[in-house]
Amino acid sequence: MSDILFHKMEGAGNDFVVLDNRTYGFDLDEIIRFTPKLCDRKFGIGADGILILQPAERDEVDYTMVYRNADGSDAGMCGNGARCLVMFAFQNGFGSTQTFNVHNNVYEAEVHDEESVSVHFPVHVIPEDIQINELDLVKANAATEHLIQFVDKTDLEKEDELVQTGRTLRYHKDVEPPGSNVNFVHCKERGSISLQTYERGVEGLTLACGTGALASAIAAHHHMNREEKQAKYQVKVKGGTLFVSFNFEPGTNTYHQLILTGPAHFVFKGSISA
Repeated sequence: MSDILFHKMEGAGNDFVVLDNRTYGFDLDEIIRFTPKLCDRKFGIGADGILILQPAERDEVDYTMVYRNADGSDAGMCGNGARCLVMFAFQNGFGSTQTFNVHNNVYEAEVHDEESVSVHFPVHVIPEDIQINELDLVKANAATEHLIQFVDKTDLEKEDELVQTGRTLRYHKDVEPPGSNVNFVHCKERGSISLQTYERGVEGLTLACGTGALASAIAAHHHMNREEKQAKYQVKVKGGTLFVSFNFEPGTNTYHQLILTGPAHFVFKGSISA
């Protein structure tokens, strides 16, 4: 196979290999096959996952987004990845407002400037209080599966323990299939949380998780019994700061009109043989 041109991008430290598949026409089986090699941090480019700009598969979108975890598995949606792909598309001829689909969901996005992108999530989230291994958790699926545990601030620095807990919960029978991402959240003050996420498919802590930020902000609002029908959260992750907003319907305990805003940066570009 000839060399593949790629861009390396990151959003709040969540890093990706980005390919324009309008040029190559790889099918999904090929993408799954070469993703672990490209994402390998020792023998490849190194990334949390791969982003594919695909020709539009639906009439109402500008393009289709394909995202795979570093191991080649299907992540569902990736919020930080979506912002990066929107910025990549903007730099490759698409407008500052875009629509794209991931599987059956259609997303809207805006490029604010060279530093910031917002993505609108067309999902409704109903958080659920659950208990696994005697841990009190919130389950909140923000376009992909998430569990949230509230912890003390000092616990966020105990990364070996977070990994151990994340790995145990990620494979627990109560969330299989397909398993879950696991978020550890400290509620700092009203409208502000700190977050560490154990990501399924990466199988470790990442510097940021966009859908985890959405799910965790929703869980914090739910956990604190907030009643406001519109809320905004600042989410501190190791890779930077993300911003979340949503609407809340108290009667049905439903969260909707989710918006994730944050950075999307180019790191470098190159070519690699897959």
